[in-house]
Amino acid sequence: MAQIANASLVEQFLLPDTPAFIAQQYKNLREQTNQQDFGLLVDDFVVLDTETTGLSFKECELIEIAAAHIEEGQITDTFQTFVHPHTLIPEKITKLTHISNADVADAPGAEDAVAALADFVGGMPVLAHNATFDRTFIEKVKGGKLVSDNWIDTLALSRIALPRLSSHKLADLAHMFDCAPVSHRAIDDVAALAGIWPVLLCGLLNLGGGLLQTLTDMHTDVHWSLRPIFSYLAGLQDQEPFALEQIRRELLVDDLPARMDAAELTLPLDPVTSDQIIAAFSPSGCVSRMYDAFELRPEQLQMAQEVREAQASGASRSIEAGTGVGKSMAYLLPSILYAQRNKIVVGVATKTNALTDQLVAHELPALDGALEQGVRYFALKGYEHYPCLRKALLATYTNLPLQAVDTNMRSQATIAQDQLTAIAVTLAYACQSPSGDLDSLGIKWRSVPRSLLTTTSEECVHARCPFFPQLCFVHGARRRAASADVVVTNHSLLLRNVAAEGNILPPIRHWIVDEAHSLEDEARRQWAVEVSDHAARAVFENLGGARTGAIHELLVQAVSTEGSAVITSLLTRAASACTRASIAMSEVFSAVAEFCKEQSYSRGYDTQTIWISQQLRDREAWQAVVEAADPAIDALDEASKLLFEAQREITEQVKKPKTELSADLRSLTNLLDGLKLIIAGKDQSYVYSVRMTRKHGGLVGGALLAEKIDIGTELAEKWLPETMSTVFTSATIAVGDDFTHFNHSVGVDSLPALEHKDVRLASSFDYDKNMSVLIARDLPQPNSPDYLEALEDLLFDVHKAMGGSVLTLFTNRREMERVYESLQSRLAAEGLDLVMQERGAATKQLRNTFLSQTSLSLFALKSFWEGFDATGDTLRCVVIPKLPFASPNDPLSKERDIRENRSWWNHSLPEAVISVKQAAGRLIRSSKDVGVLVLADSRLMTKGYGKQFLHSLPTENYTALDASHIGRYIELWRSSHK
Repeated sequence: MAQIANASLVEQFLLPDTPAFIAQQYKNLREQTNQQDFGLLVDDFVVLDTETTGLSFKECELIEIAAAHIEEGQITDTFQTFVHPHTLIPEKITKLTHISNADVADAPGAEDAVAALADFVGGMPVLAHNATFDRTFIEKVKGGKLVSDNWIDTLALSRIALPRLSSHKLADLAHMFDCAPVSHRAIDDVAALAGIWPVLLCGLLNLGGGLLQTLTDMHTDVHWSLRPIFSYLAGLQDQEPFALEQIRRELLVDDLPARMDAAELTLPLDPVTSDQIIAAFSPSGCVSRMYDAFELRPEQLQMAQEVREAQASGASRSIEAGTGVGKSMAYLLPSILYAQRNKIVVGVATKTNALTDQLVAHELPALDGALEQGVRYFALKGYEHYPCLRKALLATYTNLPLQAVDTNMRSQATIAQDQLTAIAVTLAYACQSPSGDLDSLGIKWRSVPRSLLTTTSEECVHARCPFFPQLCFVHGARRRAASADVVVTNHSLLLRNVAAEGNILPPIRHWIVDEAHSLEDEARRQWAVEVSDHAARAVFENLGGARTGAIHELLVQAVSTEGSAVITSLLTRAASACTRASIAMSEVFSAVAEFCKEQSYSRGYDTQTIWISQQLRDREAWQAVVEAADPAIDALDEASKLLFEAQREITEQVKKPKTELSADLRSLTNLLDGLKLIIAGKDQSYVYSVRMTRKHGGLVGGALLAEKIDIGTELAEKWLPETMSTVFTSATIAVGDDFTHFNHSVGVDSLPALEHKDVRLASSFDYDKNMSVLIARDLPQPNSPDYLEALEDLLFDVHKAMGGSVLTLFTNRREMERVYESLQSRLAAEGLDLVMQERGAATKQLRNTFLSQTSLSLFALKSFWEGFDATGDTLRCVVIPKLPFASPNDPLSKERDIRENRSWWNHSLPEAVISVKQAAGRLIRSSKDVGVLVLADSRLMTKGYGKQFLHSLPTENYTALDASHIGRYIELWRSSHK
């Protein structure tokens, strides 16, 4: 029975589509450990675990250390001690570990505890799960480095040994493989890890196919703690070459046939009927079977019918569906039924990974179970998410890109080990996975440039790759997506597909675009052209010349190659051209910096942005930039042509070249094309600008930019004609009841009136009851010198009245920092905690911190205005200090001003209204939420456009008060809503 239960647990943790024979290997691992002798690998080493007051290496401390000595596979001795920290143990840590302040009160200090540990370990190899964590905490204590110089990270090893598991947490591994349970007490976790160790060794042995020897032999100049393990295990296997092509052929199963391109089918297609939609959403329908407590929502049914009608008639819809409508199910169900009836593919594009994950992990699996015929669905991501097998193999012997990542206090030795581990994880995953991506493999991307293991659509060599197309992850994903009912992707990939004229995604003619309010901004980012000083220096540094970089490596290798004279000549001439181009590009950006000193600009927190108008192009300072650019363009053109020829010769004549030129060649070509476009300035579809970074009082890090002005026109010309129906939806796309701005931003205003319809569906939440909107009517105007002082007093009253859990959304970093500096201590004196979105802070970590504490308040910027869900008491109040208008000095705003009348009313105003709607949407995320929205911009009451903001909010019931009365009003409102 134990083995059956174990097999069942393993099954739960296996990734979808794991081949049956691989799944059986995993289920047999526990039994396999009883039959395999691992000799030295299970003898004379130490297993270790620690408990700490938190995760921060700087601020937190050890509170427990435990270790076990393993001899001949058995625990022969143990070590355990509490550690007395300098601070109290946080309550959440006590709840997790059951270690109290009383437990550590009489314990030795960290230095004595670590000294005792060092005596116990005696320099033996140490196993730890996430060894970097334990090692860092131990080695920051005096004497900690004496414990051992050989630490083996079993978390990294488990990802190589068992790449088909969805979790490699110690607790999950111990659970599924019947080891001692994890309790978050160090001594228990040590016992669990000791039991897992032979399971991991068996998993590594099962990789087979010569992979372990390949891992042993790669980059032997790098000290890698996992290498001796691979070497020993490889000695237990039959010696054979690593044949990844053959391994992947054995993994792959026949694909389902691709769906027809809807554009090639005879029209009209077979429509879904209105009665089918009504039945599906009825109390006895398939949707109700998906939920324990299904409630019919008329708005959801209406949206589903609109989607059905758009697809049936080949039309488009702009649908604003308020929070609580259930829009995901409203568009998924009719789309799936339509795809299945006509054997075509329907596409869904979302902005955020969070919504993509929700659809793929929840809604679509639920529909798969509820619909009699099931659902075939596939999530399709960009090239950079999939392993490129050709490059992964190249990475085993070509130079490691150690300079391509920000060291951030990490040594090159650590970065090199992280890169080797990433290569190993990727190859192990490729040996057991017919399909999939890199996102769940735990690769430390801060140490690993994605270009080491992934390719791009431009860089892919297609037919010259031994894995193309059947054995390839990227092209295999596209092929499998072509046989699905629904393909879920993101705005970014959809827009890249538009730019690539449909060559990235399978032919999809019916689209749902969710979170559509963000499509225009994402398109502008995707289609922008940038030529930066940083990018230029990086490509020339990578390429090097006759004595350094990739060109030097290939010159050295070419000496022993047949036909080396041609290659050597091309590379030598290319090196000379690259040197000239590098010098010329430096001259370009020197001229750009001089140009910027003379101009007025839009000033950001640490940037200076200048609109390159036609008037500026006629000035002498810009002519100096043009004169510097001419020789740079010539040198870039010559270098790219020579490198292209060299790359072709190398591909044909050099076996296993030490480095590749394709990525740098692409970067060089992009520099050339971008510089020519921006210097010429002839393409009227772009707005052109210069961005400089201010540092230490000077201008550095220049960039020339070209951004598309009218995204709607681009979509109307390049994408909408290729579609048969499009449904754009979001909770925030209308200004009041007006969709004019949004419809132009996505191009549907160019469609005939009969082919498009706007639909606004109200939220099912009771905003009038659960949301209070307050306007501080007497605050000084935002540009007044008295504004920030008045804002600080208002925020103090609001935070005090709310008792914390306030999110204040700023538009300006300087103002946020100034208010925080004076307000934080005032609130602390009242027992209220306030944190700020620091420059460079990880947004995800800050969000998690805010969500984990029900009384913490946060000052934040643009990244928190949307896509941030905090239900219940975690967020009780949102404050918007200033209406989020775009800067009038922004290049796009200036360009629009000269091209069209009323540009501010057509663009800046509606964009600001939608941003405020997004921010207000952070407050009420469920039917039980209640909260207060405070608008601290008196222009809402004094300017005519204020009504547009107020009429667009979820409730039109607002109260305008003097700022001094708002705190008391909040107290009374909260007491009435308990």
